[in-house]
Amino acid sequence: MDAIQKSFGFLDLFVFVTICFATFAIVWWSAKYQKKSSEPENNKQSLVEYILMGRRLTLPLFVGSLVASYYGGILGVTEMAYQYGVYTFVSQGIFWYLTYLIFAFFIVDRVKKNSAQTLPELVGQLFGRKSSYVAAVFNILNVVPITYVLSASIVLEYFLGWPLPLGAAVSTTAVILYMIGGGFRAVIFSDLIQFVVMCSSVVMVAIFAMTEFGGPSVLWDKLPEKYLSVTGGYSYMELFAWGMIALSTLVDPNFYQRCFAADSTKTAKKGIFFATMIWVCFDLCMLTGCMYAAAFYPGMEPKTAYLNFAIEILPPGFKGFFIAGIIATIISTMDSYLFLASNTISYDMLPHPEKYTKIKHTLSIIFIGFLAVMFSQMFDGSIKRVWKTLGSYSAGCMLTPVVFALFFPKRISDHAFVSMTLISAVAITVWRNVDLLGEFLVKFSPNIDHFMQKLVFLESNYIDELYIGIAIELVFCVVCLIKYNQVQEKQKLNH
Repeated sequence: MDAIQKSFGFLDLFVFVTICFATFAIVWWSAKYQKKSSEPENNKQSLVEYILMGRRLTLPLFVGSLVASYYGGILGVTEMAYQYGVYTFVSQGIFWYLTYLIFAFFIVDRVKKNSAQTLPELVGQLFGRKSSYVAAVFNILNVVPITYVLSASIVLEYFLGWPLPLGAAVSTTAVILYMIGGGFRAVIFSDLIQFVVMCSSVVMVAIFAMTEFGGPSVLWDKLPEKYLSVTGGYSYMELFAWGMIALSTLVDPNFYQRCFAADSTKTAKKGIFFATMIWVCFDLCMLTGCMYAAAFYPGMEPKTAYLNFAIEILPPGFKGFFIAGIIATIISTMDSYLFLASNTISYDMLPHPEKYTKIKHTLSIIFIGFLAVMFSQMFDGSIKRVWKTLGSYSAGCMLTPVVFALFFPKRISDHAFVSMTLISAVAITVWRNVDLLGEFLVKFSPNIDHFMQKLVFLESNYIDELYIGIAIELVFCVVCLIKYNQVQEKQKLNH
């Protein structure tokens, strides 16, 4: 840490502080504008203004905000890229790009037809009121910013030597303070400047790496074979599981909120397409930097390898810009997720959503921030583990029925949605802990020990918990469709 701090000069500090000041100024302006928009004469529109920026999100703002809100786990991706190379681009890139395009071309039209302001409200319109409450619970599990609090605390530990709990508390408090009062507008405009800084940072590292060490061809000679393998040494079933988790984008609240806020369906479609192209470039630059780090600086701590490599090769001034970019990447996602999670509590879960107030929202942000800090300490600093756990619940419990209902409305009842999501959640939890279940059952019946060992082997090597949840959801959907068709046939006969 001392060596890192010594490598920072006045120019780096100046660049870093300038970017922080510019972000603060934009947030302050947004909060001031938000207060003006919420005056009594505009009272009818104040809720939509606060949650969705009045549904006036233009294409540049849509693209910048969407890109910035999706990369808070950058240290998790760079950790994987430093260890596995191309596998990371497939598991954390290609699968996701395909899902983004599916959302743009097949989901956006159906989403924009609804007057909903949040994903749980949309679920309520599709299925019923009970379903909206269940969706709100899963929504919170999906958007409590555990990963991003963890990422921020790792950065603070890296540069300042702070323990993870302290870094988590300080970073979350800072984000909460600048968010209060600004609404979605503050999130959008802060994301815009953070988008520019974060993208410039990873491009900068890739360019300096190639300038210093030579073109990408040098990587073929320096890196072990696994870095150039699609699977990275993992099984295809493990790789495919990441593809299924990527489908959770189809029920990702960030996408839905920005589509609800877009000024038109055309803006939402174009915005997701352009954002995907930027994500491809961003990931390729980030992967390039990580692979150069693995080739020329092997043996570093994977969590901070990308940070160490960048600080090592960047000249004065650029280091400050890079650190601002990393922090911007994390913060831009943390604030989006905090805002979404607090909306879920104050608008979707508390009674009388028409009486939604900023006080309720502020208290909800503080509560969600507290939860994020507490839960971030439960995953031993593993960002990948957080993604895998929460992604499995999101995709396994919500994905199938929501997408099914968007294409085939009124086939699934309110009761059926609640039943299938809760049963899937229980099944995922049990399968995730099948080893503990086996230890418990063997105490009462030693004869099943061999059978439980087989289940543990299947869970560890072939059948991810995500598959269990999706399989249950598919069975429910087929049964609901059959029942619906039977009812329709009876009605035709009666007529």
